Amino acid sequence: MTTTKTYSQVWDLDVFFKGGSDSEELRSHLDAVKEQIGALENLAAATQTPTSMEEADQVLHVIDEIKNTAKNLREAGAVIGCFIAANTKDKKALLLQGEVGSLGARFQTAMLKIKQVVAKTEESVWKGLLATKQLSEFDFVLQEWREEVQLKLSEEEESLITALSVDGYQAWGQLYDQLVGDITIEMNVDGEKKKLSVGQANNLSSHADVKVRKEAFEKLEEAWESKEDFFASALNHLAGFRLAVYEKRGWDSVLKEPLMRNWMSQETLDAMWGAISANKAPFAEYLKRKAELLGNENMNWYDLDAPVTSSTKEMPFQEGAEFILEHFGKFGPELEAFSRKAFEDSWIEAEDRADKRPGGFCTGMPVSEQSRIFMTYSGSMSNVATLAHELGHAFHSYALRPVHYMNRQYAMGVAETASTFAEMIVADASVKSAETEEEKLALLEDKIQRSVAFFMNIHARFLFETRFYEERKNGIVPAARLNELMAEAQKEAYAGALDTVHPHFWASKLHFYITGVPFYNFPYTFGYLFSLSIYAKALTEGDSFEQKYMALLRDTAVMSVEDLAMKHLGEDITKEEFWAKGVALCVKDVEEFLKIASEER
Repeated sequence: MTTTKTYSQVWDLDVFFKGGSDSEELRSHLDAVKEQIGALENLAAATQTPTSMEEADQVLHVIDEIKNTAKNLREAGAVIGCFIAANTKDKKALLLQGEVGSLGARFQTAMLKIKQVVAKTEESVWKGLLATKQLSEFDFVLQEWREEVQLKLSEEEESLITALSVDGYQAWGQLYDQLVGDITIEMNVDGEKKKLSVGQANNLSSHADVKVRKEAFEKLEEAWESKEDFFASALNHLAGFRLAVYEKRGWDSVLKEPLMRNWMSQETLDAMWGAISANKAPFAEYLKRKAELLGNENMNWYDLDAPVTSSTKEMPFQEGAEFILEHFGKFGPELEAFSRKAFEDSWIEAEDRADKRPGGFCTGMPVSEQSRIFMTYSGSMSNVATLAHELGHAFHSYALRPVHYMNRQYAMGVAETASTFAEMIVADASVKSAETEEEKLALLEDKIQRSVAFFMNIHARFLFETRFYEERKNGIVPAARLNELMAEAQKEAYAGALDTVHPHFWASKLHFYITGVPFYNFPYTFGYLFSLSIYAKALTEGDSFEQKYMALLRDTAVMSVEDLAMKHLGEDITKEEFWAKGVALCVKDVEEFLKIASEER
């Protein structure tokens, strides 16, 4: 494959604020945000509960002030987050992150006061306001405000919780990032002694040599174990803070907040996991067959990402970019053009180097109307899929640009829909581009790994977290018990297909420590299966589907996931049948893999 342009693997952040964490422009921006938040606090104090429909303009003014402040705060926080991700040793950026956290707490307190006041509106006036020309487009958001206030404590109590979270709840999440940033893995890779970051060591999970995979896994386990008491403290205190808040609010379920944030019913969540649990046998069979191909009787954790053939395709970054663009273009011109701009304008940090944090993400800069993508690219097809995944997130933000900022705050479940949809385009294209049966086997396997991740790995995270929270209600859960809970969850979620497990996974996975999103696990599986239905429609309708797809994305922040599915797919997602159809599509990949594997071997 020939490339037409050399794309940078290091992102451009100077376009926002020149000079990195020492930027004078960033300092001025933060000072301006501080003034904006002060003005918003004054506005919050002066806001009165509406008493007539004629006050719609005043409510709209408040919404606009919230929008302007939120966008500027988000811009600074996103860029500072990028500084830290790209260089975990950037101490100045860590200080700035703390400052943004304090500003964010003040913003949330002002927001809460506004919500409390507006939510007290008498019912007939409320309905009239939502029907006005000025406020009708904010119907869903304003209803969310009203319901949230009714479920929470008083303004004074919620403000106190927000203020205390800066040096409590949020600080534990930040401590985790620092602990991980300090970890260095020393080992020989391909005859060369290297010092690796956690992200680089994680990438060795797909190395062709089992000795390298096993050593990387064992050294990472040693690293997590050496600091397990610190990680256990962070996790316990994060959970303890949440549980204390939930108890004060009278919430009896730890899933109440994540379900609210995902605009999802318990019925939908139960239906999804029910369909998955009932259909795990083919995936357990796949894992057993893969273990046999690798010369083992059962699957080891460090072999989950192992290549099954010697002809595993690799793609340098430039080729990976062109492959993505080529196949995005077959779906629709807007996705291709947008992604090309992301590559050409250096929106992506992909360089494989030390001192980067592990994992991948996409973050949005709403003032600049740009996104930035972070990952560590080492050339595997899995890396190509991850890159496509994060571009899908960025495209979601792009699709929402015509929408008012207040109507762009979509939930995590639907956030993972656009990303997994984009990933699926590339995964399918990879399989179809295979030139030999052996290559097809490897690419099919890479695709199936995603199903295993969403149906088994994510399920293990969900099982672990729900059980951990139940035990945490009775007191601190020590590291040794966390290891037991994780091992039990993995054995159950993987349907008995694992020989060795990853007991310190609870320490290694950033998602357990993200303070902004509780239970950041099931949204991935939701997005994966939900996007399968969208993808099936895209294959049926061809080029004409892109605009319908973008219309669906624009609705992701203004209705429940149940209403979104009914409106755009005509499906009832509270029933297991919906989810079972998606799982069945993934089983077809497994069946094809097993067929080729038996023929090849």
